[in-house]
Amino acid sequence: MRVLNLVTSPESRFFKQQVETLSRRGIDSETVAVPGSRCQTDDETTTRSVGDYLRFYPKVLSSVGPFDIVHANYGLTAPAALAQPTRPVVVSLWGSDLMGRYGSLSRWCARQADAVIVMSDEMASMLDVDCHVIPHGVDLERFKPEPQAAARDRVGWTREGTHVLFPYPVERRVKNYPRAKRVVDAAKARIDGDVELHTLYGVPHRRMPDYMNAADALLLTSRREGSPNSVKEALACNLPIVSTDVGDVRERVDGVDRSFVCRSDEELIEALVEVCRPPGPSTGRRKAQEVSLETMGERIEGLYASVLTNRRGDRQGNTVPG
Repeated sequence: MRVLNLVTSPESRFFKQQVETLSRRGIDSETVAVPGSRCQTDDETTTRSVGDYLRFYPKVLSSVGPFDIVHANYGLTAPAALAQPTRPVVVSLWGSDLMGRYGSLSRWCARQADAVIVMSDEMASMLDVDCHVIPHGVDLERFKPEPQAAARDRVGWTREGTHVLFPYPVERRVKNYPRAKRVVDAAKARIDGDVELHTLYGVPHRRMPDYMNAADALLLTSRREGSPNSVKEALACNLPIVSTDVGDVRERVDGVDRSFVCRSDEELIEALVEVCRPPGPSTGRRKAQEVSLETMGERIEGLYASVLTNRRGDRQGNTVPG
């Protein structure tokens, strides 16, 4: 099986993991990226021009020949995938492409595709077509529990006190850093010793397990999410999670000790105090098995096979006897 991947940013970590995982399962692929430069805004992942996307289509059309399936990763790549006339199309929606300013375009493309992948049940409820909920997977070999004291030494944190991890840039409005700071400031009065809120941005991904294992809690205060990778990585490290009720977080932490989904500031404060006084690990790793890279790869491979089988069946069913 050969797959042509369309993507806005081929260096996206979770996209590269997806390609590598499928490659281990014997699926050959190539990637075509949208021309132009990529930049981060508050709520979107790209601000390329219309011209960049118009130049994208000829690249897709000239590349599609040897492939069995075209997989549009992110909604803005889907129009070019659908405009080629010969190959079945799988569309993956990542979150901001459905929930942000281009949501109407993503919904239209989902109706035209042979199959649609979304990150959460919440995203599936926003579409009027059948979807396959297949969140990005987490590398369980890289993200695993380690001794906290040694992890704190590696990242340069003090061994004493309480450390709360907010693994996002403070400028991303959708992540709502002011709320995270407000919650931590309120919790400080109820937790013995120093309490520090750590923000992270630009840290190499290979170092993230150290920060997950050094922290006492992951705090997520996002206004919206699809299936946040930080939550799945925290689960794999047995790091307690305190989160707003966004994306698939409620499903991910269901049945996990010392992890909470909250609706109000007071609930967030209470939950943070609970997991940090006294601090201790969660039981998240067993739940992380549900979103391993291997599970993700198996499900996407099965979806590809189903799409090809259905397309061949349609062609045979439409054949006029001679």
